Amino acid sequence: MPSLKKILHFMGSALVTACSVGVMGYCMSTTWARTTMECTTSGSNFTNGSAVVTLNVFVGNVNRFFCPLFGGQNNFEVIPQLVGTGVTNVVLHGLVLCLLALCLLFSGCSILISLYNSVSNPYETYMGPIGIYVCSSLSACLSVVVLILFAVNVTMTSMAENLVQTFTSNTIADMRNKTSEMKLGYYLVLLYTGLSLFAIALIYLYDHAAYTHRREQQRPTEDAPKEIMMY
Repeated sequence: MPSLKKILHFMGSALVTACSVGVMGYCMSTTWARTTMECTTSGSNFTNGSAVVTLNVFVGNVNRFFCPLFGGQNNFEVIPQLVGTGVTNVVLHGLVLCLLALCLLFSGCSILISLYNSVSNPYETYMGPIGIYVCSSLSACLSVVVLILFAVNVTMTSMAENLVQTFTSNTIADMRNKTSEMKLGYYLVLLYTGLSLFAIALIYLYDHAAYTHRREQQRPTEDAPKEIMMY
């Protein structure tokens, strides 16, 4: 049976990782970004409207104000809508979804390994602290990649402009002065990353203490007092 110290550390790691999964689940259901841009009719020199694109990872919304001639509000599923806008946008967003799924998978593995270690004493294998280090580290690293890919897709590609264009009833519109703002869902991924790292820290503290304790029990005989070595 594991010691109380080990149970507390591994159960704490499992709890923290479970909280990170809850955070990730919530952030995937809320808004990630909002992009605002001015809209003009093709060939015109003056702005006659604007458009706002609101995105989360699965669905989005385009709200047009006299863009290009009339307004309108449209809800859509992100991946199917991006298919008609270009390969780059749909590939980047598809990668974001895949990496988010992998984050949840590795977090689930970390929870299972933590729970197993809280009731058992496995060897130093992938079912011990090493497994938690690997799974939680992958979760943290992949979540950072998610943040980078999503920000690049929103701010450095024409994804928002292309989405607006798909709802303009075949009227060509020019988009300019685009401004993008990251919302709660995006920043919650940072919290997920921090919780994953905290789960690693809990296991490291126990692992380091256990290693120090083993070293103290295995001191070489030359460290023993001379009186004891005489016998």
